[in-house]
Amino acid sequence: MARRGDGDPARRITDVTLALLESEGYEAVQLRAVARLAHVSLSTVYKLYPTRDDLVLAAVAHWMATNTYTALEPPRAGETLAQVLTRVIRYVFEPWERYPRMLAAYHHARSGPGGQRLDNQGFAAVLPAIAPLLATLDEDYAADLALVLSNMVYALLGRFAHGDLAITEILPALERAVVRLTADNAPLAAAVDQAVTAEVTELAWNAEFGSPYSPGTATDES
Repeated sequence: MARRGDGDPARRITDVTLALLESEGYEAVQLRAVARLAHVSLSTVYKLYPTRDDLVLAAVAHWMATNTYTALEPPRAGETLAQVLTRVIRYVFEPWERYPRMLAAYHHARSGPGGQRLDNQGFAAVLPAIAPLLATLDEDYAADLALVLSNMVYALLGRFAHGDLAITEILPALERAVVRLTADNAPLAAAVDQAVTAEVTELAWNAEFGSPYSPGTATDES
């Protein structure tokens, strides 16, 4: 019996591309190597996927449909906004944690030509499940939540792809952001009134701040 996809060149090419992405990473995907491993001609690869970006984009979209956007449950009775958002974030990102090279490939594909396709795919899978909850929120508040979280995701993925953030730090950072965005922060903010009358001391750098840039130390080379 023929193996799955044996009669479909596009599927064989996608399967080979995913295998390379998962085992060796984005840089391992070269059209000539993909053609050889998929047992198709290079012209067939170019006909289906004119560039490496097109090929990786298609492969990542297929991987997402199979691994990350499968069956998201709608809000449950009694769940708070923070609980729903946290559950959705974990649902989306836990598969990426198990396949970090695929997340790096996603970042490359998302940042390149046609990358909006991946955003649209994610929104199409997630929004129907959480739309009933979002519809109960103030419109401006819901828009601000989306703005902050979506930009945080993009920044965190960029830091991960550039090698200065561990993949296991992404989820905790997003979960802390959800807590802050949905909690009453007035008591914490009110502490500023007391701080301005206190003696000012130098702020010690804390890696938990999660800044994309560290101020470094006095011994760092300029």
